[in-house]
Amino acid sequence: MLNILINAYAVSPNHGSEPGMGWNWVTQIAKYCKVFVITETEFKIEIENAVKELSQKNNLVFYFNDIGYKSRKMCWNQGDYRFYYYYRKWQKNTLAIAETIIFENKIDIIHQLNMIGYREPGYLWKIKDIPFVWGPIGGFNFVKFSYLISLGPKKTVFYCLKNFLNYIQTVSSIRVRLAIRRSDLLLAASSNTQTALQKFYNKKSIILNETGCHIPLDNREFVNTKNQGTFNILWVGRFIPTKLLGLALQTIKEIQDLKGLTFHIVGDGIDSNTIKYWYNYAALLGIQNQCKWHGQIAHKEVQILMRKSNLLFFTSIVEGTSHVVLESISNSLPILCFDTCGHGEIVTSDIGRKIPLENPNKSIMNFAKEIENLYLNRNLLEKMSKNCKSKSVDLSWYSKGNQMIDFYKSIV
Repeated sequence: MLNILINAYAVSPNHGSEPGMGWNWVTQIAKYCKVFVITETEFKIEIENAVKELSQKNNLVFYFNDIGYKSRKMCWNQGDYRFYYYYRKWQKNTLAIAETIIFENKIDIIHQLNMIGYREPGYLWKIKDIPFVWGPIGGFNFVKFSYLISLGPKKTVFYCLKNFLNYIQTVSSIRVRLAIRRSDLLLAASSNTQTALQKFYNKKSIILNETGCHIPLDNREFVNTKNQGTFNILWVGRFIPTKLLGLALQTIKEIQDLKGLTFHIVGDGIDSNTIKYWYNYAALLGIQNQCKWHGQIAHKEVQILMRKSNLLFFTSIVEGTSHVVLESISNSLPILCFDTCGHGEIVTSDIGRKIPLENPNKSIMNFAKEIENLYLNRNLLEKMSKNCKSKSVDLSWYSKGNQMIDFYKSIV
């Protein structure tokens, strides 16, 4: 049995997104390997409770490295670049913990797992004579200018600057370049990332989406497809500019006359003013009666809501491979999204629809047209729902875990 040392800042058995991704990777790998995980302390209690229930619990050893409340809050506030200062210090402490683990145990592979953004490769690549894996990684996406200008002057300047800094970091970060050069195996979260790794670093990588599906244990029926009286569209995400909630609301305005239409919005903003802004914006568009605001709800409640909905409307333009999209597939919920990032690669015509990134006005019209077509063609929507089950097997955590083990074996 291989001994794997994994650096995963975000791990949680009860959350989606990056923490959920971390949890699923380490628990899948632990089915076949002895896994030593260094992670942040935020979810320590729930990790320790969940591990007790796992059949592979004896193969999982967690080491907790506390980043502090202040820094943790910055992490949740996406776009707060101050976090990287503290995150870098956390990674230095992680290196010290890793060296102690290696001194006390025979480690076959070191794996830098998450966060998936390429900007912070940690420091475990500095450890010599042990194969080093990094990935899946992402973060090379740039926000298209035609969508920037729809965000307003302040946000346009912010994201133009972010695009510029992203490029500068890509070409100038010595630590990123050294970590990539040091890696025995580099995993790219999407084809965009794979292209960037080859272009900027002349390094080959293997595409492996960073998240996976849970295979449904039951034969779930897509409850609303045959009910012509209702049509439930679900949007899930934080109220940040690149999620394009405004574009989603404008799309709903174009189709507000569809009988029985309800637009369910799950998530919230950085503060109460952000949330209030979007409530008022929906009222300004005249669609307040079509919108149902759920706020930030428990992960399990999101899954239940997915099973009651007809369509996931995913409008984000900057992602790796969205965990929400994979959860939607697990819950037999067809998807409508942009043809970009990781979700653009996994959402095929058998389980959903996608439109090209052109400009906001065209996107609103294209999205509205696709929703109306699916509203009128419930049989097609139901077929997509049924196809999600086989897709979830192909994209399952079980399948991802087996792939990772094969990769490990290939470099030992």
